[in-house]
Formats: sequence, structure tokens, C-alpha cells
Amino acid sequence: MTDEDRRARRRGQGELEAQVLAALRNAAGPVTAGWVRERIGGALAYTTVVTILSRLYAKQSVTRERAGRSFVWTPAADEAGLAALRMRKVLDGEPDRGAVLASFVTALSPDDERLLRALLDGADSVDGVAAADGVAAADGAEAETGD
Repeated sequence: MTDEDRRARRRGQGELEAQVLAALRNAAGPVTAGWVRERIGGALAYTTVVTILSRLYAKQSVTRERAGRSFVWTPAADEAGLAALRMRKVLDGEPDRGAVLASFVTALSPDDERLLRALLDGADSVDGVAAADGVAAADGAEAETGD
């Protein structure tokens, strides 16, 4: 594929953001937009890279700090952390969190369900009695409201 073919091909939604995040994850530390542009390659304008970084910053996917007159950028989390952030944002945007979580859990594969159960059991053991008290308190609140 020639450079002209690459430029002619339209990127899929989120593809450029994914490339920028991948470049940031491969960096040894905070980097400039120019550094990201060089790593992504192609004929991207510097302003395009800055726009993508700014969008990622608004989504809390990257952090930035002032370095002279510009910024240096770092990913806010690893891939798993960024996926979890996206999941939380979707959940926060829904009025019925319980219905969304129930639908999600019932659609899990048996292996994923076992993994989630093990993770939740591990959280209970870390939190000890406080986690069990929180569940009991939530159950009591549902009983009082009739939910």
C-alpha cells in the first residue's frame, strides 16, 4: 500500500485515538504532540494530533502537564484501566444502573462469570466485614422501599 493509498483510506471511528493511545503507552514517559505525530507516521497534521490528544484529555483517557508553552502527554491508565473507564462512563450515563449491570452480567460467558465472581469474592475478603455490611445495608434499603 502506497502513502497515497493510506491517505485516501478513511480511518474508522476511534482508530486515530487508538493509534495515539498506543503511541503514548509505548513512550518511556510524558511526550509532546510532535513526538506522538512522528510515531504514528503518515501525513497527519500537528494540529490533528493536538485535537485528538485534547479529545482524549476531555475523556480522561490521557493526562497532560505544562512544559513551556505546550503540554506533555501520558496515558491515564493501561489498556484495562482505559476500558474500565469507558465502561464506568457508559454506566454513569444510564438512569437504571441495576438494569444495565444485570443485563451485562447475564450476557457473560460462563468463564467470564467465574472470573467476575472470583474478583468480587477477592474484593469481599479485602474489605472484610465492611463489604458484607454494605451488601446487607443495600438489601435492607431495597426491602424498605419495596424495590
